[in-house]
Amino acid sequence: MTTSPLSSLAKWSLERDDESDPNGRIYRNSSGEIFHSVTRILKETSASKAHLEAWMERLGVERATQERDVAAERGTRTHNAAEYVLRTAKKISEATAKKKGNLYVDKYNLECVPAPLTKWAIKQTLPSAPKVGLSANGYRRSLLNWIAENVTCIHAIEFAIQHPGGFAGTADFLGNIAGKGPLIVDWKTSFNKRGELLLIDYCDQLGAYSLGLKHLCGLQAAGGIVVVARRAGPPDIRHLSELELRGAEARFLDRLSDYRSSLGL
Repeated sequence: MTTSPLSSLAKWSLERDDESDPNGRIYRNSSGEIFHSVTRILKETSASKAHLEAWMERLGVERATQERDVAAERGTRTHNAAEYVLRTAKKISEATAKKKGNLYVDKYNLECVPAPLTKWAIKQTLPSAPKVGLSANGYRRSLLNWIAENVTCIHAIEFAIQHPGGFAGTADFLGNIAGKGPLIVDWKTSFNKRGELLLIDYCDQLGAYSLGLKHLCGLQAAGGIVVVARRAGPPDIRHLSELELRGAEARFLDRLSDYRSSLGL
């Protein structure tokens, strides 16, 4: 097998710096260069920022903070369950494929496990996935069921990106969905159906990760998917073609420019 372009993802060389900016996330490399968090850039440049501020004013700071913290904890627990399933299934499927001798390399030079074996490994892993408590259980079920039905190859989970434009972040998943890929996928949770402004933020987040992936690995993803797990029923899904993902990349760069200007950079 030739060296996978994803081998560059392991070369994470940034450290989080909370002392310089305790109200946000910045990272520094060994030379002291600063990289701003993708999520913070999106938050500060979001068209939905005014709606969020109005919501907090309507509920009051204390109640709004409590609801936000509950939602964040719910999201973290659901993410952790998905991460466990995918990491474990990746190990099982790759080990089994190596024994059977049916690993193959796709046109992107990525090592792949056959789809039926990947789906089998995910199914084997689901029963041992971490429990999340009653408040998050529906979201966990919504997301894990979608993963079991749709993921057909697992390339990378919770992978870190950085970019010379001065931003960094962690993407949830890179893999094949229903036989198509590689796609960048981001997991979300929401009690309510998300409005268009927030969905644009989510898509632009994929654009940032796509830019980082290209910088580190020279790999252009074939598209992206935002999966918004719901308390009941299947997730809400937003698909991005490769062209739409490139559009999200361009929008994120525009937002990055606005963000840097607001900081006087």
